[in-house]
Amino acid sequence: MAKRKRAAPIKLYRWKWSGMGPTNRMLSGVMIGRTKAEVGAELKNQNIAVRKLSKKGSLGGGGSINPKDVMVFARQMATMIRAGIPLLQAFEVVAESLKKPAMASLVQQMMTEVSGGSSFSDALRRHPKHFDRLFVNLVEAGEQAGALDQMLDRVATYKEKVESLKSRVKKALWYPTAVMSIGIGVTMLLLIKVVPEFESMFTSFGAELPALTQMTVNLSEMAQAYWLHAFGTLFAAIMLLREGVKRSPNLAYRMHFLLLHLPVVGDILDKSAVARFSRTLATTFAAGVPLVEGLDTSAGATGNKVYERAVQQIRNDVATGQQLHFSMRMTNQFPALAVQMVSIGEEAGSLDAMLNRVADYYEEEVDNKVDALTSLMEPVIIVVLGVLVGGVVVSMYLPIFEMGSVM
Repeated sequence: MAKRKRAAPIKLYRWKWSGMGPTNRMLSGVMIGRTKAEVGAELKNQNIAVRKLSKKGSLGGGGSINPKDVMVFARQMATMIRAGIPLLQAFEVVAESLKKPAMASLVQQMMTEVSGGSSFSDALRRHPKHFDRLFVNLVEAGEQAGALDQMLDRVATYKEKVESLKSRVKKALWYPTAVMSIGIGVTMLLLIKVVPEFESMFTSFGAELPALTQMTVNLSEMAQAYWLHAFGTLFAAIMLLREGVKRSPNLAYRMHFLLLHLPVVGDILDKSAVARFSRTLATTFAAGVPLVEGLDTSAGATGNKVYERAVQQIRNDVATGQQLHFSMRMTNQFPALAVQMVSIGEEAGSLDAMLNRVADYYEEEVDNKVDALTSLMEPVIIVVLGVLVGGVVVSMYLPIFEMGSVM
């Protein structure tokens, strides 16, 4: 069977217009459209006599689309639909309100697809890079149940919570990394640029240097000779590791397994994965998505290959008739508290509510752990930076102090 060609993306532009309204009032604004004639016809339908109409620029490009843009889109669409605005008109209003050209172009493409006969969920499904399975499944459930605004609200709330959790985990990982990198950078600068100046002065003394100073001078010579090689090797190793993780599922699994067993940080990542799994499954289950399909979606939402494999195992067990809490216990991956709370939720017939409580609990745990890590790392970082930078400075002044004491 011949493969159907994908439709070429529609080229859209922003058009700045001015004209007279129905009450002879001067009006102006910006409208999105393909051609000048199309925009002019649309304005004429609104009883606006156009005096000036000019192209402001293409909607193509304009930055990448991030999860926050998708979250804002879901919230705006939910508000429009709840207000009784037809879907196509809601698309148009949202597209015009978006400041990022790439997102406005995406919304316009979906509007064109819907006006061509596709459902909202089908239009979303054609853009998997920006709309995940959870988003598509919830919108599809909303269309079938006639509660699209509620489902879009649920998607937006879910994404807000997940993005908040991600930012807290990133804070735990990036704060110490950034500060330590700056400290190492300053130390390398001292070794490469400052120490050689002192070294030439020490040579003129003609005396034996203290052990600490000699060690710093040796490190300086090594840094001057090999800093570019070291930087290149480190950069190449990081890039190779990234590509290896992308291409090899086994390497990705081992890396994620290693991260989970790091001191302090591993515990944060572990609790974060449990929270994201619970929140995703609660959202899909409450929307009426079958549990097995919800587990499929939740596996990819954990953000960790170890938990992803564990959730796939749970999915297979549940598909054969096992209870969810029993399947979770069999993986030996989920905390006993989470398993217990899911068990209570299954028995009480309120699984979605209990999963949301599990997510709330572990999100709070992540928040507390991140705060504790930040407080713990501050004195450690100060000490390490003091040893690195202060050690170099002191070692450079030791010969001067000794010369002063002899004189």
